Amino acid sequence: MDRRRTTAVAAVLITALAVAAAPAQAAPNPNARPFAVGAPGFGDDYFPFAGNDGYDVSHYALDLDYDFRTQVLDASATITATAEQKLRRFNLDLRGFDISRLEVNGHPSDYTRSGVHELEITPHTPLITRHKFTVEVDYSGIPRTVVDPDGSSEGWVKTADGAFVVNEPQGSPSWFPVNDDPNDKATFDFAITVPEGKTALANGVLTSSATEDGRTTWRWRQALPMSPYLTTATNGDFALTIDQLADGTPIYNAIAPGLNGNNLARQKEIHALFTEVYGPYPWAATGAVIDRGGVGYALETATKASYDGSPGQSTVVHEIAHEWFGNAVTLSRWREIWLNEGFARWSEWFFTERTGGAPAATTFRINYASRSEAYWTQPPADLGGPEDMFDDPAYRRGAMTLQALRETIGDADFFALLRTWYAENKYGNVSTGDFIETAERVSGEQLDAFFDAWLFGTTRPPLPGS
Repeated sequence: MDRRRTTAVAAVLITALAVAAAPAQAAPNPNARPFAVGAPGFGDDYFPFAGNDGYDVSHYALDLDYDFRTQVLDASATITATAEQKLRRFNLDLRGFDISRLEVNGHPSDYTRSGVHELEITPHTPLITRHKFTVEVDYSGIPRTVVDPDGSSEGWVKTADGAFVVNEPQGSPSWFPVNDDPNDKATFDFAITVPEGKTALANGVLTSSATEDGRTTWRWRQALPMSPYLTTATNGDFALTIDQLADGTPIYNAIAPGLNGNNLARQKEIHALFTEVYGPYPWAATGAVIDRGGVGYALETATKASYDGSPGQSTVVHEIAHEWFGNAVTLSRWREIWLNEGFARWSEWFFTERTGGAPAATTFRINYASRSEAYWTQPPADLGGPEDMFDDPAYRRGAMTLQALRETIGDADFFALLRTWYAENKYGNVSTGDFIETAERVSGEQLDAFFDAWLFGTTRPPLPGS
């Protein structure tokens, strides 16, 4: 994401886990534990009610029918998952909507609604550990735009001709039932039906589009696992072009009337550099969606970055870099967003360096010198609360940390570290501690003092070599 502004609102409260017991089975049955009630959150301290425990989703099949004139979304979702414990009840996240059908493993199931987005489901038959199950939900209504703690908007953001769909960090439940946990990566199939003449974009590869009775259904497949917040279903008036990277990966660029994609001209060059430096491109498609979303930021929706307005060159570089760092290698907890944003901002600096512009070392020192002493009181690994997660230190100080590390351990070890970090964690989730361990392992150096100063310190760190 590229959010170059700061707003603030109140922080959220922490919830507790709820556990209930049922009579135990006799040993040695591996399911001898009592049936449990899934918790209404995965334990994130910024968004304690997001996601749910007790099961792992492998696939979402979403069938969405949207009429921009009425703003009504008629939809169905089929979710394939595996129980990770014995469950007599579990939760999905869904904001609003009227539910006309909810079945688990083909049986109608009881459900209740609670809080802002908790859908508490009691299946006809309790779920058994390591067994697969399916949830089918038919639902309809006008999607609710989500307002984040920093005051920004996300989710299914309605536009004059469709919707601009961006979800970081908590917008996905505004348009489909989901385990909204960045650690629960899954594959996706999308069927998005819109009025004839409109275009619908989603993640992955376009498998078909067909028109019947004045409405067109666009089918997209994302066959590699991604976090739910990286989904999109943007739709409206677009000029869609399809090109290819050198290896044949399709490039889907969709541009709304009156906007321009001039700065998309270097997409192939950007991909080639990051493939060389970081490792193979992780997805089966790439591209961009340029729309009038009204949200004021760009977002790294996987395989098709979403731009609110015609993007600048550095923003295009930033969002493409996220395909490696953020989309393929993803944070485990939202307070560690510097692992996404610091890497993407540093990638901007490095692209400039490699294409004839200022060296990243020069950009680093300009940024270092221009920050006031007050700036350094907010470290990237401890930004504050959810209202602070898109503050500048996640981006700029995160990038400065990486450049300072480069100058501390040298180019050979630094670029080996980036390749190792990506290769070992592709399609997975990571923490700051994981990165520190990898940096020390690859470089062979003890780096506690360095990371304490750059990621956790509340005063200006010393420049490398000083």
